[in-house]
Amino acid sequence: MSGRKVRIIAAVNEKGGVGKTVTIINLGAGLALKGKDVLIVDMDPQSNATKGLGVSVGEDSASVYDVIKLPKRVPARSAIVKTAWEHLDLLPSHDDLSGIEVELVDAIGRENRLKEALIPVLDLYDFVLVDTPPSLSILTVNVLAFAQEILVPCQTQPYSYGALDQLLETVSIVKEEINPQIGIMGVLPTLFDQRTRVSNKVLEGLRADKRFQGKLFDTVIRVNTTIAESSYYGKPVVFFRRSSTGAADYLALTEEILVRG
Repeated sequence: MSGRKVRIIAAVNEKGGVGKTVTIINLGAGLALKGKDVLIVDMDPQSNATKGLGVSVGEDSASVYDVIKLPKRVPARSAIVKTAWEHLDLLPSHDDLSGIEVELVDAIGRENRLKEALIPVLDLYDFVLVDTPPSLSILTVNVLAFAQEILVPCQTQPYSYGALDQLLETVSIVKEEINPQIGIMGVLPTLFDQRTRVSNKVLEGLRADKRFQGKLFDTVIRVNTTIAESSYYGKPVVFFRRSSTGAADYLALTEEILVRG
């Protein structure tokens, strides 16, 4: 063991389309640019973080599914792959992961499969960043049992803001019953469009919400087509086009998270 202190951060929101995957990918890239050793764990069966980092998982390649499945698990070290960028590793996902709910239904300690699998590699990294599916499933519970800090991307739209109530309740239950160390590190406004009244109203609501005092990031992720374009090409936006507002926003988030550490 190296003795280095690892920060385990999960992007969680039970609503889809709020920017969880893009945030994990680009935060990871921003931290790697700072010389931090980063592992991204893709816990979404849709594998968008895997694709967004330009990684293709073949039939014979190990994935996070093989790391947490029953009965015989693959060691995490065997499934982790290097990305095209220095300091940035990935534990990829695969669509096989969609069946894990059924496989683990009667397993003892099923909520700790991910934690147990990754403990042997934690000394290799400064940050472990985990992407989650847009639902409360055994996959999400595994992430919450493992993570220390929750980053909550919140699209600046009413439905996304309203979904935060359910998330806070879920985190409270997990903290009480499974993982007393977990807590919300910050709420990140995403997909902000300053031209629209609704985006501005929701951002005002987040800033005024007493539940998030001291928790709301100063950084706001603005709507930027370059982010979607970079995802299509399998590159984090901070590497794809450093001059874009998307890159600027995620590099600002990176600095904020380092300060909060």
